[in-house]
Amino acid sequence: MHSNNSMIEIGSLLPMIASLLQSFTKTEKKVAEAVLANPQEVIHSSITNFADSIGVGDTTVIRFCRKLGFVGYQGFKVALAQEISFSQSQHAVVLNEDIEDSDTMSTIIQKLCSGHHQVLEETLSLLSADALLEAVEMMKQSQKIHFYGVGSSGVTALDAKYKFLRIGLPVDCFMDGHMMAMDASLLTPQDTVVGISYSGSTKDIIDAFKLAKEAGANTICITRHARSPITQFADVILLMSSKEGPLQGGAMSTKIAQLFIIDALYTEIFRQSKEAILNKKKTGEAIQDKLV
Repeated sequence: MHSNNSMIEIGSLLPMIASLLQSFTKTEKKVAEAVLANPQEVIHSSITNFADSIGVGDTTVIRFCRKLGFVGYQGFKVALAQEISFSQSQHAVVLNEDIEDSDTMSTIIQKLCSGHHQVLEETLSLLSADALLEAVEMMKQSQKIHFYGVGSSGVTALDAKYKFLRIGLPVDCFMDGHMMAMDASLLTPQDTVVGISYSGSTKDIIDAFKLAKEAGANTICITRHARSPITQFADVILLMSSKEGPLQGGAMSTKIAQLFIIDALYTEIFRQSKEAILNKKKTGEAIQDKLV
């Protein structure tokens, strides 16, 4: 599901839903009422989480979105976020809901720091130590470890590649859908893929994960949503926290949570491996003369 093809003007979406309330089916009406009651919550929910919370199926939510003229749920969420932004503040939903136009620079940096700290605390509560150890064991025994990520998550995947390369792991990263698909099709049961997707609904990564599973590879996903499409093809699920609206793509809090999980994997692999310590020394010495 991609962009919004609806011709609804910003500012009129919620009134339109209210006006159409009686024309929806019984289950679609439940969706409409939930959106009207708490639109802020909807823009931070995956389609599965939202559908579960009101006791309907994913297809009901999609039908509701299409009746309003959207291609799917994601397009509807973008329009809803724009609506909230229009009605509340010019910047709040697009930048950070806690930031207000009247805030001073001092207040802004305090709020950002507090928000990032909260994300780390929540990630800590969601992250399973057993799942991390299972992922570490997979990675240690792999002939190849490939990180997949698109957009901002692709930058995290690249960072992970650099991090693990320093200790001699056989790593690579892929940020393009076509390259991921080709790479995944050539993997073996001795290989591991780590897919990074905040939403868990990134089509390029889901498609690549499916191919990787068909090839017999191990799959690890780092995602915000425990019940998202990517988890169907993941052997290990590493959950992170973040509160990123559809207009806030690439939010720093999301990246901090992703990097925290990468760092946890790296630290445990490094701790368990004498070879990693030697390799870190070698790579460190190799770039010493690059520094002035």
